[in-house]
Amino acid sequence: MTYRISELRQTMRSKISVSNLNFYYGKTQALQDISMEIPEREVVAFIGPSGCGKSTFLRTLNRMNDTIAGTRVEGKVTIDEQNIYASGTDVVSLRRKIGMVFQKSNPFPKSIFENVAYGIRINGIHKNKADLHERVEKALRDAALWDEVKDRLNASAFGLSGGQQQRLCIARALAVQPQVILMDEPASALDPIATQKIEELVVDLKKDYTIVIVTHNMQQASRVSDKTAFFMLGKLVEFNPTQKVFQNPDERLTEDYITGRFG
Repeated sequence: MTYRISELRQTMRSKISVSNLNFYYGKTQALQDISMEIPEREVVAFIGPSGCGKSTFLRTLNRMNDTIAGTRVEGKVTIDEQNIYASGTDVVSLRRKIGMVFQKSNPFPKSIFENVAYGIRINGIHKNKADLHERVEKALRDAALWDEVKDRLNASAFGLSGGQQQRLCIARALAVQPQVILMDEPASALDPIATQKIEELVVDLKKDYTIVIVTHNMQQASRVSDKTAFFMLGKLVEFNPTQKVFQNPDERLTEDYITGRFG
């Protein structure tokens, strides 16, 4: 099983660089020798069967796995050439820089406005009340939600539809001005119309953000991503431009998965 790096990727600035990453849950190795360069302001999709390690790998990029007892990381992950696993790393600051959107929308039991304002407040990045309101509005606009909620900002976030709640969670992540957005199957629980809105949003956001998305939906990966990584049994089988992965993959295993021979 080989992993080939396209010449195109070599010429682009990497936002995230992963070198020889191994990850363990206790004695169980979940990721094996992963190396990857994620370019700035592109969308990278992770695909592969359930349990292949793609969500685990996603969480290594902002150290979310640190919250799980008994885990261990070997190798190196750098963001803007800074090793995020170096001793003394400010993990809180790191997670502000690398936002996370989960599979199931998880709005706080607060108003729409306060959901977005929460991170701004606790990070102290607003100057005054007017600045806070401007930042909340910008985040909601960037998440393509402002026009739908601008007249009910004080209403409970739980009154929004599932798709709106997920875009609210994206707005909440954007509000603290991250540089990278990680998305773990952000549309898997949504209907087709809400899914389309999330996909359109992902494509739009890459103008300003580097985005990494885990998805079981291969059509979704082909629609929104610039590059696709295929994982199998904790290994990175192939990482190439999305069009190549879906039309002319380097690896037979990739082709078998995409054509439905397994998985």
